[in-house]
Amino acid sequence: MAKVIPFKGLRYNNEKFADLNKVTAPPYDIIKPDKQDLLYSKSPYNIIRVDFGKVFEGDNDEDNCYTRASEALKLWIDDRSLVFEEKPAFYIYEQQFTVGELQKSVVGIIALVRLEDFSNGVIFPHEETISKAKTDRFNLMTATEANFNPVYSIYSDESAEIASLINSQSENEPDISFTTDEKIVQNVWIVTDEEVTSEITRMFEEKQLFIADGHHRYETALNYRNSRREAEGGEGEKPYDYTMMLLVSMENSGLMVFPTHRLIRGAEKFDEVSLVSYLTEDFTISKIFFTDGDYASIIADKLADTSEDEKVFALYTGDEYYYLLKLKDLEIADQFNQDKSTAYRRLDTTILHSLILERYLGIDKENMAEQKNLVYTKDIAEAISEVKNGDFQCAFLINASRVSEIKEVSSTHEKMPQKSTYFWPKPVTGIVMNKFTAE
Repeated sequence: MAKVIPFKGLRYNNEKFADLNKVTAPPYDIIKPDKQDLLYSKSPYNIIRVDFGKVFEGDNDEDNCYTRASEALKLWIDDRSLVFEEKPAFYIYEQQFTVGELQKSVVGIIALVRLEDFSNGVIFPHEETISKAKTDRFNLMTATEANFNPVYSIYSDESAEIASLINSQSENEPDISFTTDEKIVQNVWIVTDEEVTSEITRMFEEKQLFIADGHHRYETALNYRNSRREAEGGEGEKPYDYTMMLLVSMENSGLMVFPTHRLIRGAEKFDEVSLVSYLTEDFTISKIFFTDGDYASIIADKLADTSEDEKVFALYTGDEYYYLLKLKDLEIADQFNQDKSTAYRRLDTTILHSLILERYLGIDKENMAEQKNLVYTKDIAEAISEVKNGDFQCAFLINASRVSEIKEVSSTHEKMPQKSTYFWPKPVTGIVMNKFTAE
């Protein structure tokens, strides 16, 4: 099914750049303006200048963030700051990180994957996307003809066949190793042996891939491919028929999915007493007073202390207490979204959106997509602080979606509500890049 191939990656020249932390960056969509400024100041060769360049007041059709990205990329290739791999390669990519007091590691393969329309049943999305982000990525791809950050996808490897091969190829010291500002160790092993790369390609032939993160980039790659085909015609595979992906096994013990919490502002129907009263119809509600000042940890621990069959949410309204909402019966969720699968109807995010945000607060799907009354955050402490200081009316805090739920919903060709998952850590931008036309 999936066609996964090695490629001549474009990388920073290690003779010029000993520490890649100075020139790489997080994915563009999690970078705030102050972080963008910091990355600009790190190095004139930081990938931020290409992948997420600044917008200036005097920008025009001839001089803008996309034309500057194209110019910078060409210059860096010409002066050999960026160099192409001599032979097609797979890149084994490991991230070592800490969650609480636990040391963890997630490892995958960076490769080129042939683009497939979702209807083909080979590559599956799991979340809705926003048009503005896709327009930005399309403009950048058109200007640079390159991928700078891989689409993050997961696959099933229950027999550990691929995991065993990865382990055998990453026993020695990595070819690339550095630590980011977030204290996440980045290791890369470059695999060019043709027997090994052919075996990796073979192993993926019967795999289905599920996009974990990077839906905008994947859909942009599809749109770009289609536009080039329409403009050029012709037969045979082209470089733009592929996109760069990070492929991680669902069974990898380091695979982390965090929840994305919902902040509510300006909702005309919001009234704490009335809302809680209404919710008692479907939820068992406990009003819990805080025993110390670490509100975030208290709520996180309470949410985590639930079984897989329970659907539990926390509602914080800015005072010295919070409400714990427990759905009385899963069959309540089945009364909504009846055109969807049971797996979709019983997602935490679906239940929150359908039973609470839409039904009681009047925040419909269009409102959610445009974020008129709804803002997302992965940080419970941030959500609590924003409500406590009066910037938001309340926060709904949720548990993370499970990987098995993502696979189940995706397999039915359905998409989860926006921001249903937050895979972490994110692959770093600039470790290896894919240029459609090697120069």
